[in-house]
This record gives sequence, structure tokens and C-alpha cells, in this order.
Amino acid sequence: KGKCPEDGWDESTIELFLHELAIMDSNNFLGNCGVGEREGRVASGLVARRHYRLIHGIGRSGDISAVQPKAAGSSLLNKLTNSVVLDVIKLAGVRTVTSCFVVPMATGMSLTLCFLTLRHKRPKAKYIIWPRIDQKSCFKSMITAGFEPVVIENALEGDELRTDLEAVEAKIKALGAENILCVHSTTSCFAPRVPDRLEELAVICANYDIPHIVNNAYGVQSSKCMHLIQQGARVGRIDAFVQSLDKNFMVPVGGAIIAGFNDSFIQEISKMYPGRASASPSLDVLITLLSLGTSGYKKLLKERKEMFLYLSSELKKLADNHNERLLDTPHNPISLAMSLKNLDETNDAAVTQLGSMLFTRQVSGARVVPCGSVQTVNNYTFKGFMSHANDYPCAYLNAASAIGIKKQDVDIFLKRLDKCLKTFRKEKKQEKKINEISDANAATEQLED
Repeated sequence: KGKCPEDGWDESTIELFLHELAIMDSNNFLGNCGVGEREGRVASGLVARRHYRLIHGIGRSGDISAVQPKAAGSSLLNKLTNSVVLDVIKLAGVRTVTSCFVVPMATGMSLTLCFLTLRHKRPKAKYIIWPRIDQKSCFKSMITAGFEPVVIENALEGDELRTDLEAVEAKIKALGAENILCVHSTTSCFAPRVPDRLEELAVICANYDIPHIVNNAYGVQSSKCMHLIQQGARVGRIDAFVQSLDKNFMVPVGGAIIAGFNDSFIQEISKMYPGRASASPSLDVLITLLSLGTSGYKKLLKERKEMFLYLSSELKKLADNHNERLLDTPHNPISLAMSLKNLDETNDAAVTQLGSMLFTRQVSGARVVPCGSVQTVNNYTFKGFMSHANDYPCAYLNAASAIGIKKQDVDIFLKRLDKCLKTFRKEKKQEKKINEISDANAATEQLED
């Protein structure tokens, strides 16, 4: 049926299935006589076993989704993977999606592929409207494609950084709709930035006849992000949305899914990919989804939501104990941020030092964001880089509840963060005592003089 099974398969069943696919490829035929330059020969038995002898990759030189006559098994693997992934995207909340394909590139390069496909549709266009998000790969995806990003600064609403819709529309009018390749929006992001106002942006794109590409990097795991995409497509225009395989399906880095609501446009993107492609990302995600089944994946999504609520409540308690606060970002369903005002007042390096302390204590993924850092990416200078704004009011620390996180991860993180913050408070008290003693000594010396 081309759908993800409800109950996951055991490993031996999956391996049997993959071996059946592999024996359909010509390189595994007993009497095969290969006289071409690409015959699926592999020097190492270990490498052959690692790939289940599916050596030919996917697609043909002119289309990544095309069937290879001498690799029927690999071609079937590709078709099944795309079909199963489409089923899971619908299950996750984008019910009207019509087409998708797995591409063996991470999110940034997959976005680049979308932009390059749009170039043929809009040859005059040279600008991409981009509500700011301080993440290098999505910015570089536009540069690599040869376009000029037009950065729209976010609007501060309470603690949240949200899409400035008036600035987007004003920029479209100033540049001229025909000169704009697309609007490049974002769902999943680090707090205090929250997902873009996708519905409103989709309506703007429909009104001005401008394509709309969504960076949905780790949004499949969030029902809120998927709902925004579904609603955006319902009320306005979304041409394609791109998501990472590793962040949403817990597989090795190296693949993404390009999905959309128009079959012909998604096919155009797949035909833009030059040459054949590695089957590894497709193989990894198919094995994973067959082992989980829809029930297993739904369970992971439910657990992630529960852990987000737990992380949120416990991080708030910790923040209160240290005279800090959990920033109020209700529109961000994955990432949280805790202020570091007291730390920032201690000295300029204290915030960065906290990040180093956490990393050396084996806490990965937590981001510490100081105030006022400046970074240049491809000749564009970002003020307040990593905070998604030129002047965010305070330094802060990020933590996320992503798919696969366990209660143990949250508890250990909070324990180690608490210990690091107590170290800083202790040092601050000692420094205060030293200053008081030195001031007293100075006063005594004055009296003696």
C-alpha cells in the first residue's frame, strides 16, 4: 500500500525485506557480466554489508526520482521510502500534502535546490525575502543559489521575536514583486524567536503571486509547526517545505525531505538534482519507520510533548531559584529560553564561560547567547548574532525538547546547570568580599595617612 505499517517490524523481518530488494539489483545477479563504468562493484565486503548490497543508489542522471532498469530493488526502495515518508508527514499534521521525496543532502542544500528550481520560473528575480533567523545554513542556502537575501528584522512582542508582516509587505512593494524569487520563512527555531506567521505570509505571497518556501528543519516533530504549514497552504500559498531527516526521525545526518502541495513543482525540484544520488538516507529512514511503525512514531511525538512541559516547568523553578526567569515564548513549541541577566552583569565573559562549563560537563545542545555579539556571514554583518535581533534585552540560555529526549536527560541537564550557576554565585560573593576588604584597607590607609 506504500504506507507506514501501524505496528513496527522486527529487525530480522526488515533485513529479509532489504535482502529481497537487493537481489533485484543487477550487481547481485549470479551470472551478471558488467562492462560499464558503473556496475555496483564494491571492494570491501564490510562496505557491501553496511549498505545491504544496495550499491546503485537512487535515480538516474536526469532525475533523482526516476527508475533505474538495472537496479530494480534500489528503485523500489526509493519509491517506497518516498511513499512511506509522505504518509508520515500526513500523520504528523499536513494532511493535504500531495508529493515529497527524500534528497541525500541536509536542509541547507535542499533549500538551495528549491531556490535554483524557482530561478527557471522567475528569471528576472534576484531577491529572497527572509524574516531573520540566526542560523548560518539557511542564510547560506540563498547565497549559494546566487540570490540576494533581504533580511527582515523581527518584531519584539513581550519576550517573543515575531514576523514583522508590515516590513515584509513594504519590502515587496519597494523591490517589486517580479524581482523577488520567493519568501523564505521558518517554522522550527530557537526561542525567543518563534515560528513565522505562516498563514499571513502565505496570504501575502498569494496576493502578490510570489512563491513561498518554508524551512521546516525540525518541525515534523511539532504538531504546531505542521498545523501552521497546513493552514498556510489552505488560506494562501506555500510551494514547498523542507525538513531534516536526522532531526525528525533520529537517523544519521545527510538527508532531507522536500514536500509540497503541487506534484509538478515537486517533480521539477527532483529533476533539478544532477545525477544519481546516495541511497543511504532513504535506506536509513525506511528502516527506522518500518521498525517504529506509525504507533511507535506517534508515541515518540507524544513523549516529546510531555517532556517539553516537564522541561518548561522545571527550568522555570530553577530560573526562579537563581533570580532569573523563563522567558515567555508560548508560540515556540520546541525551544525554551532562560534569562542570564545576573550572569551578564558579573562580567562580559561570564555568559560564554557558562556555555563552556556546560559543554565540558557533557551537556550538549544548550546554547548560551550573550548580548551584542557581531558576526559576518558571506559579507553580511549580523548584530546580536544568535539572538535573532540587533538588540535583544538580555543574555539567555536555550534548551530544547526534541524527539527522543528522555526525563533522565532533562534531570541531568538541570542538575548540572544548577551547579554551574551556583559556582558563579559563589565566585560573585567571594569577589564582593574581596572588594569590601580592599575598600576597608584603603579607608584605613587614608586614616593612617
